[in-house]
Parts: sequence; C-alpha cells; structure tokens
Amino acid sequence: MNYQSSLDFLLQALPMFQRVGASAFKKDLSNTLKLCAHLGDPQTRFKSIHIAGTNGKGSTAHSLASVLQEAGFKTGLYTSPHLKSFRERIKINGLEIPESEVISFVEANKSFLLALKPSFFEMTVALSFDYFARMGVDYAIVETGMGGRFDSTNIIHPILSIITNIGFDHEQFLGDSLDKIAFEKAGIIKENVPVVIGQTQPETTEVFQNKALENKASLTFADKSIQAKFNGYSTDTSGKRRIDYDIVGSSIGLQKVQLDLLGSYQAKNLPGILSALGILNEMGLQIDDKQVSAGLANIVKNTGLKGRWQILQENPLTICDTGHNMDGIQEIVGQLMSLKQERQLYMVLGMVKDKDHQKVFEKLPKEAIYIFCEADQPRSMPAESLQTLAAGFGLNGTVVSEVNAALADAKRRASAEDLIFIGGSTFVVAEINEL
Repeated sequence: MNYQSSLDFLLQALPMFQRVGASAFKKDLSNTLKLCAHLGDPQTRFKSIHIAGTNGKGSTAHSLASVLQEAGFKTGLYTSPHLKSFRERIKINGLEIPESEVISFVEANKSFLLALKPSFFEMTVALSFDYFARMGVDYAIVETGMGGRFDSTNIIHPILSIITNIGFDHEQFLGDSLDKIAFEKAGIIKENVPVVIGQTQPETTEVFQNKALENKASLTFADKSIQAKFNGYSTDTSGKRRIDYDIVGSSIGLQKVQLDLLGSYQAKNLPGILSALGILNEMGLQIDDKQVSAGLANIVKNTGLKGRWQILQENPLTICDTGHNMDGIQEIVGQLMSLKQERQLYMVLGMVKDKDHQKVFEKLPKEAIYIFCEADQPRSMPAESLQTLAAGFGLNGTVVSEVNAALADAKRRASAEDLIFIGGSTFVVAEINEL
C-alpha cells in the first residue's frame, strides 16, 4: 500500500463522525479496547494528560505541548479534527506522524481492522497510541473528540485530567442541558488522578464535585485562584504578533505572559493551562518560568496549530477561526467588534446542518455584510438554505457557494481598511487555500 491508499482506507472504508455525523457515534469503548489489546495496549506505555471540554480544549492541548517541548520533554500530541492533513492529528514535538507510519499501521493491521470494523476515530486513536508508545514519548497530550465518557481516547489512565469549559454543542449526543453535557465530559475523571476545571459554572460545579469525590480525585477550579487579563497586543523583533496578559494568582509565579494565539478568548483558557502546569510541577516535572513563557509565546511555531484566530492578510485585515458553536461564536464576535471601529465587517459564513443555527444567528452582528458558502462535504448546509435561515434573523447577504470563491468575493468588495472574517464551521476554515 502507499500513503494515499492507506489514508483512503482510514477515511472511507469505515464510518467517520466528521464526515457522516450521527451514524459514526458510538457509546461504547469496546472496539478501542480490543484494538489496543491487539496492539499490545500501547496506552499503558506512556504518561498522558487528558483534555476534554466544549471550547478551548485544542488550544489548551497545544499550549501544554508547546511548554513541555520547551522544557525538553519528548511530547506526543493527539488532537482532532485536522484541517489540511490527516497527519496533523498525531504529532511528536510538533512534527506530524510520517506517512510511512500510517502505511505500516494499516498494512500490519488491515485484516484485524476489517474484521473488527472500528470507526475512523477508533482507528486513529489506536494509531496514535501505538506510535507514541513505539517512539518512546515522555508525555502525550490527548484531546477528546466531542465527549468524554464514551470517547475513544478514554481508555487511558492519565496523570492529569483537564476540562476546559462546558457549553452547548453536539446536544443530540451529549444532552440538552449543561449538567448533562458536563456529566459526559466528566467521564475522563479517573481514580486518584488530579483534575483541573478551567471555568467555574454554576450549572456544572456539582457534577464535577460528585465525580471527583466518587473517584477520590483532587479537584481544582482554576479560575477561582488564577485570573488572566488581556493587556493588549505586541510584536517581537521579527514583527510577529502576540497578545499580552497580566496573570494573578498562578502558583508558578509568572505575572505576565505572551501568547502567539491571537484570540482574546484565550484569557479563559489560561487559568486552566497555568493551573495544570502548577500541578505538573508538584509532580516533579520542574518546568521553570522561562520555559513556560517561551512555550506560550511560541505555540504556533512549536506545534503547528492552525485556524485559531489566524490572520490571513493585513489589508484588508482577514481573519479565520474554527469556533462554530454558540459560545465560540460569541467570543469571536466580541473580538471582531473590538477591532471593527469604523470598518465595514464582511462575514464569510458556512455551517453544518446538525447545529443549533438559531443560537448562533442570535450572536451574529446584523450590520455585517454576509457572504454565505458551504464546505465540500456531506454535513454542510447548502449556502442558499443558510442564507434563507439567516435572513429570518436580520442577517442579509449573498451566496457564493465555494469557500475560496466566497473569500475572494469579500476581498474584491472590501477596502484596505475593512475587516473580513471567515468561519462558522471547521470545514469552512479547512478549505481556505491560504491557511
């Protein structure tokens, strides 16, 4: 087999939630356990940190991986979904898994996979764990998919669990209230394993307290002791942009940090990140302030993270972001409004069918000019249907179905002083040629 045929086997031969939606979702870890047993239980051969949450878990995972790399640890990173390349999901010290490793995994296990019929996600998790174990990583940062309790990654026994926040997303699978969703995410809490909660929310606090008590797990609500305050933008000597934050209450002693992730919503992720680093130091990792600072200032450089408040062009200022649920869109709109001032805002927007569109539309600015598009995959809502629904909320615009054509149309219409945003769906951001 070559790389493309191996990838086709993973992507097309078996169900994949990212492509087909509900039919690929399982409330069962048995396939993952059987597959990893077949591989010699690689998940038991490295130390791991497990991260769940509705928003912020990807940024948190990449941030921690960057800091651990700066501290000299061989660091695995498993995240999903990918934007441009499948290999983005599995990295060691920022380097994507080689094509040869994907080929050899499929070739060696194809008969077993065909007999077991695991999902795409189950296969990918097993591939990542097998790769991390064989490469001898010191630590693996493992991000859940959409849930926690029945997420395929939840066969690990980590040294630390982190839950970033709870919001409304994937309600058809996780529940229609914050406490129900929190219960699913809390499934990553393990016996005697410390857990960090990034954001305290009244609807979910008791859920986490009960689960931690049941598992004799020490529980830390990070934002009760650590605050991160946005303190403006800065640039380094090479002209690279960063955001400055003032820090209060961190046990690692830092009072200021810079992030090269430019979404101001990272202020909500920082308490959990810094709290986790403090706990890791208590475990003996001995990560110093300089390594923390360097790791947070170079997340994109160290890990290759894409699509988080990524600036594609300066004039007009063109930004993309993968935020796609109500809370994510609310944070995005808040930052766009702070940048907008006298500028005309163009919103290049595409969404999937199985979202609560009403909750998202209610957060979007009516004064923006909309260009509705659709990503080239089955879950996308047709751009014309999106335009019709949006009009009912006073959001008016035109249809240019293909993503890059829609972005090009916005650039043609915008002046150099205007502001363009492209997003609404991870799939839309993934199709941007400039990414």
